[in-house]
Amino acid sequence: MTAEIAEQPDVLAGIATARDGIADVARAIAEHPPRFALLAARGSSDHAALYAKYLIEVLLGLPAGLVSPSTTTLYDARPDLREVLLISVSQSGGSPDLLEVTEAARAHGARTVAVSNTPSSPLHGVADLAVDIRAGQENAVAATKTYTATLLTLYLLVDGIRGGTGEHVRDIGDLAGRALREAAGGVERAIDRYRFVDRIITAGRGYSYATALEASLKLAETSYLAARAYSGADLLHGPVAAVDEETAVLAVTSAGKGGAAMHDVLGTVTERGADVLAVGSAAESVPAALRIGVPETAEEVAPILEVLPVQRLALGLALARGGDPDHPRGLRKVTKTR
Repeated sequence: MTAEIAEQPDVLAGIATARDGIADVARAIAEHPPRFALLAARGSSDHAALYAKYLIEVLLGLPAGLVSPSTTTLYDARPDLREVLLISVSQSGGSPDLLEVTEAARAHGARTVAVSNTPSSPLHGVADLAVDIRAGQENAVAATKTYTATLLTLYLLVDGIRGGTGEHVRDIGDLAGRALREAAGGVERAIDRYRFVDRIITAGRGYSYATALEASLKLAETSYLAARAYSGADLLHGPVAAVDEETAVLAVTSAGKGGAAMHDVLGTVTERGADVLAVGSAAESVPAALRIGVPETAEEVAPILEVLPVQRLALGLALARGGDPDHPRGLRKVTKTR
């Protein structure tokens, strides 16, 4: 996990430089615009898909939704998907439920796109179009480089559909390197502060909600923390009642509308005594006990950077608590569900 976190600047730089394959798929989609989009994924890829949902709705102006695979695999639902774009996101491309969803969607009229880190996977074989994430082999059970590579790939795909040239991510490799270097001290302080915490809430708004979800998963699967993710808005609609002096809150706050919307949320949890760790390019502007900044970017690409110190935090907490983040109990690298 340590090595694969460190690989990310080079991986991201490589994807941004060699974006022609993604651009070709984007042009093919743009030639026959869909009326709306659906995304199918599991685990970390599901968080990346949620990020893509925001991109599609905000940047393309199309309605988008996340598929519930069990409606196909368990209930045999076969909706009319003519003029619909289905994007299936999977690091391995081998999960039976995503394969079945993609096959069924294609059979019922959808334009299907596979986004995977395994070009030879079954998922690539059944989709109309396919995009290679190009993260290289990932050995750690906890996804790190495949997650950020998926985010970047999805951003470039959506940006390409709208006719963009990837302008906001041209220097993403350098920015990722800066984010990892500059966050090192803050991550170490956070490890010392939270190594004995029992439960943690992660929260974000807008594009950064995907980062909050991924942060919760990383902390749970590597450090065995009782972690729960919320949209900042949903946190105020009831769950905030459980926040007190024993609660740690990891708040994802990057520059932009989503980060600005977190101010009231953090004001409320701070009043309730929560111990807040703010992560993101706007971390310095919110009430928090600790802050870990990352370089500022266009808001829609911030999740690629803001998750990097979170990955380091999950790794460090796992080690500090006596765990083995490369071999989390009960988990395997590829999880097959139906």
